[in-house]
Amino acid sequence: MYRAGDEVDQQEWLAELQAVADRLDLDSPARSTAQDLFLSRLPKEERSKQAALAASLYAGSLIAGDQRTQTSVADAAGVSRLVIQRRWKELLTEAGLEPPDW
Repeated sequence: MYRAGDEVDQQEWLAELQAVADRLDLDSPARSTAQDLFLSRLPKEERSKQAALAASLYAGSLIAGDQRTQTSVADAAGVSRLVIQRRWKELLTEAGLEPPDW
């Protein structure tokens, strides 16, 4: 869960999340889920936010059934696929969800 003020404080990062989601042509439920995941697990370090954003978009697309590959999300977000691979399962677990075991 996140504070309502987090949306205001993180406007720049949320705009980036929407820009990446546009490049991926994600639907509204995937975007909303990704935003919730990002804000709920917002890293303190500024340098970690792009990786968290990418992992949130990947996980959000999985949850919403609007799946994208790790590679396509990584390319759209400007991170390596390995960044997403390392973070997305932990992100789901921390959010109280059970990641798939495939």
